Amino acid sequence: MPDALPSTTAPPEGDALLAVRGLGVSFRTRMGETRVTRDVSFAIRRGERVGVVGETGCGKSVTGLSILHLLPPATTSIEGSILFDGQDLATLPPRRLRAIRGRDIGMIFQEPMSALDPVFTVGEQIAETLRAHEPVGRAEARARTVEMLAKVGIPAPERRYDEYPHQLSGGMRQRVMIAMALICRPKLLIADEPTTALDVTVQAQIIDLLRDLSESTGTALLFITHDLGVVAETCTRMITMYAGEVVEDAPVDDVLTRPRHPYTSGLMRSLPRLAERRHALPSIPGRVPSPNAMPSGCRFRQRCAHAVAGCEQEQPMQAAGPDRRVRCWRHADLALPGVVQ
Repeated sequence: MPDALPSTTAPPEGDALLAVRGLGVSFRTRMGETRVTRDVSFAIRRGERVGVVGETGCGKSVTGLSILHLLPPATTSIEGSILFDGQDLATLPPRRLRAIRGRDIGMIFQEPMSALDPVFTVGEQIAETLRAHEPVGRAEARARTVEMLAKVGIPAPERRYDEYPHQLSGGMRQRVMIAMALICRPKLLIADEPTTALDVTVQAQIIDLLRDLSESTGTALLFITHDLGVVAETCTRMITMYAGEVVEDAPVDDVLTRPRHPYTSGLMRSLPRLAERRHALPSIPGRVPSPNAMPSGCRFRQRCAHAVAGCEQEQPMQAAGPDRRVRCWRHADLALPGVVQ
């Protein structure tokens, strides 16, 4: 390993709508302060669709929630900057931040049944979001809500407006969440594993819906998921997170054919393939380390088949080609398999 690693390479901002710089999130507990993410940096351009992948416990959802300050403020500390359309969300007062939530940035949560209020109809909840941000009356809010319900593929939207969440299927409730997130025509949509609890048929419909709405409205999409197939089908760029850090950031086509980080390659190799029969499915040994017991240097080195002397040193993000960054000092020496190899 060279004596001195290159300094951290920040992603190009250009006309970035969202630019996250050095984001770190810590939780205060009875055992002290625990840092769950550190040095998370990425940028999303207007209209771009970016997928965030990684195992459970890697910090994907925490990163998405921290952008909108939806983590409990009494027990959460956030460092770094979150520049959105020229404003630093990390320093905005709560009142100005509330004006951005729902209007400029929408969010789809993992489980719509717990995110929707059971005592209000789905139409009332969507219309309330619209009226909180735009000067419209009840009649106009209802009309626009019905129009949005139809746009997200809900049949008989006039009738569904007056139904409660428990009266709808899981797929319908997820479409309601999408309608609520899009009713104010946001510039950015954060989708936190929106298809996890759905069957594969409904999942495919939701994925197609999000991609088509992003393309037709120009809304940027931050798609948090475990499913690499969803990212390949929906997104233009992929961010891999491991143990609270971004370890790779690259265009989807490039990372699918030639990943530069061993963890990204391991995720892809663990995907089942129809062409391979009677072979053991490759897997990544071990598990994601606890935030209270992070290894020094490369956090993946204890599970990495390519780890050598030098990997115990601190690993900054490095440029690995046009619009590519990776947190591995050996990236130029490794020929890692992707999904098409």
